Amino acid sequence: MSSKGGRKKASSSSVHEQLQHLRSLTNSTAVNKTSIIVDASRYIEELKDKVDKMSQETATSSHASTSSQNPLPMVTVETLEKGFLINVFLEKNCPGLLVSILETFEELGLDVLEARVSCEESFKLEAIGG
Repeated sequence: MSSKGGRKKASSSSVHEQLQHLRSLTNSTAVNKTSIIVDASRYIEELKDKVDKMSQETATSSHASTSSQNPLPMVTVETLEKGFLINVFLEKNCPGLLVSILETFEELGLDVLEARVSCEESFKLEAIGG
């Protein structure tokens, strides 16, 4: 019985550490698990909105001459029960795009738990992050 209790304590401690890390990444002041996750979801939505806004601004400023040469990726983010589903699609494969995306995930403190990538002619990334 004591080993089961020890595992439960260790697991609880790990979850607590993860929630504290998530709080610090998202600048959340919430104290309970549900509120921290809600704050993280809002933070992800804000990041998505920023990416969309930047994409629109870049597309608007470069639409006339370079839009067909350097198209922007389409990015969607969905909140899952235990993490986030991030989709990135670009009609034409671009060298270094995968590395750039993974570096961005790292900068944001997102751990990629599972990913599927296709970069033959077009670029497709479907990643589950936590």
